[in-house]
Amino acid sequence: MRAVALGGGHGLHATLSAVRRVTPDVTAIVTVADDGGSSGRLRRELGLLPPGDLRQAFAAFAAEDGGTLWAEVFQHRFGGDGALAGHAVGNLLLAGLFEVLGDPVAALDEACRLMGVSGRVLPMSPEPLEIVGQVSGLDSEDPAALRTIRGQVAVASTPGQVQRVSLHSTRSPGRPPQACEEAVAAVLNADVVFLGPGSWFTSVLPHLLVPGLHDALVKTTATKVLVLNLVPQPGETAGFSPERHLDVLFEHAPDLRVDAVIADRDSVPDPANLRRAAERLGGRAHLGAVGDPEVAGRHDPDALARCMREALGLGRDGEHGGGAKGREGQ
Repeated sequence: MRAVALGGGHGLHATLSAVRRVTPDVTAIVTVADDGGSSGRLRRELGLLPPGDLRQAFAAFAAEDGGTLWAEVFQHRFGGDGALAGHAVGNLLLAGLFEVLGDPVAALDEACRLMGVSGRVLPMSPEPLEIVGQVSGLDSEDPAALRTIRGQVAVASTPGQVQRVSLHSTRSPGRPPQACEEAVAAVLNADVVFLGPGSWFTSVLPHLLVPGLHDALVKTTATKVLVLNLVPQPGETAGFSPERHLDVLFEHAPDLRVDAVIADRDSVPDPANLRRAAERLGGRAHLGAVGDPEVAGRHDPDALARCMREALGLGRDGEHGGGAKGREGQ
C-alpha cells in the first residue's frame, strides 16, 4: 500500500512513526514555511528551504528503520554560545546537500540513501514560503478587528485568535506558491493519504494552500484520512473543539473531501458533534485511545497505527476488509 503523509514538525513525526507500522511504502510531504530557530537562520543566511521539518521526517524514518543513532545525531543540537549554537546536525547536513546538489528533491533523495531509510521525504514546494495570518483579538478597542501578521513563528505564537491563513512565495511576490512536482505525483499515485496531526494553521492547512498540491488532494482516488490533534494549541487553536478543526479545514478548502477522521476518544467532549462534522467533509469519525499514556499531548505510535488500520479496514496482516469508504465510524 502506497501511503503519503503530509504535515510538519512533531505532528508529522507522529504520523510517520504510526504509518510505518501499517506499510513500508511511505512518502512524507513536508511544509517549508518555517522561519524560526535554526531553520530560520539557515533560510535567511543561505536562501535555502528551511530544513527543520524535513529533518523531523528523516528522524522518524530512521528510528523506525532501526537507525536510532542516525535519528539521535540528526536531532542533536549544538550547545555553547558560538555560531553553531542551536543548530541541529540534520539541518546543517541538509543545507549542505541543498547547496552542493542545487536541487532540493535530489538532495533529500540523497539524504535517504545516506541514512539508509526506506521512506521518501519531499518538500511541498521547491521554494521557501511565507505564512500570512488574519488574526482577531489583538485590538483592545475592537476585539473582532482583523490584523495581518506574517511568518510561521508569528502566526504560531500569536496571543490572538487565528481566523485564516494564506501562503505566499517569497522569491516571486504575487505568484501563487509552486508545488513540488514529485509531491503532486506522490499524492495522485497514493493508495492512502494522511493529513495531520500538527500545528493546524502552520503545518496542516498550508498543504491545502499550494494550488498544485490542493488540486492533487482533491483529485486523487486515494483514501484520505485526517488525524486530529490530542489537545488544542495555545495561540493557533486555543479553545477549538475537535469539530472546529474540521470546520476551519473546510473553510480553507471547501472542495476537499475526506474518508476518515481519527481522533482520541478522551479528547472529544461530544462524539456526536464530531461525527456530524466528519460527515460534512464526506467521511466518518473513528475514535480510539491513541494518546500516549505516559506523555501528555503525544500520540502513541502503536495505538495510532491500530486506529489507522481500523479506519482503512485493514487486518493485522494488511489485507483489506472494506476500507474507510465503506465502513461505519466507531
